[in-house]
Amino acid sequence: MKSQRGVQFRIWATKILKEYMRKGFALDDERLKNLGGGGYFKELLERIRDIRASEKVFYRQVLEIYATSIDYDARAEISIQFFKKVQNKIHYAIHGQTAAEVIYTRADAEKEFMGLTTFSGSQPTLKEAVVAKNYLNEKELRAMGQLVSGYLDFAERQAERERAMTMQDWAEHLDRILTMSGEQLLIGNGSVSHKQAIDKATGEYRKYKARTLSEVEQDYLDSIKLLEQKTDKKQD
Repeated sequence: MKSQRGVQFRIWATKILKEYMRKGFALDDERLKNLGGGGYFKELLERIRDIRASEKVFYRQVLEIYATSIDYDARAEISIQFFKKVQNKIHYAIHGQTAAEVIYTRADAEKEFMGLTTFSGSQPTLKEAVVAKNYLNEKELRAMGQLVSGYLDFAERQAERERAMTMQDWAEHLDRILTMSGEQLLIGNGSVSHKQAIDKATGEYRKYKARTLSEVEQDYLDSIKLLEQKTDKKQD
């Protein structure tokens, strides 16, 4: 890069890198200076409202909000830690267990529908059996929705005020909204690993399937029963 544009780029990149090394993150000052026109915050507000209206799992909505940070960098250490803990923090705040702990303790082949409360179709699938949210009861799901809604409310209000939010701001606000609402704050990573939870759910699912009829098997038995009833009526 020997052109004037190349020289300008190197100067800009060096400045950003120095700021990143000093603070742990970098802000694009020129972008911030141009926020006054309202275009950035208008787009941000629309994005936040799209996230709210989406059908995504609650913790993924929080991740989407985090990604709107003015200094967003998925590879930054703060992002890596946020990604690793956000789901468990939300679960723990609601019922005192991490996502893995929920699956491990609630997956039970002897229970109706293996303990799942949410699934599509007439019987749960293995894919559904390894999702923590699918074991939550109505009260827990409502509480989780309210918690995430509060996070989205704050995001929307900040955009309306035209206040830029950094990754650090969003990470700290998640903890703040959990403690302010009187919820438990997760310390550590929990007592059950993701692999342990998946293995437990898979084992319970196999036992559950072994003792329950598939939909087509049930249809077959129902049809046989119906034919027998018709035969009995004819004989009468």
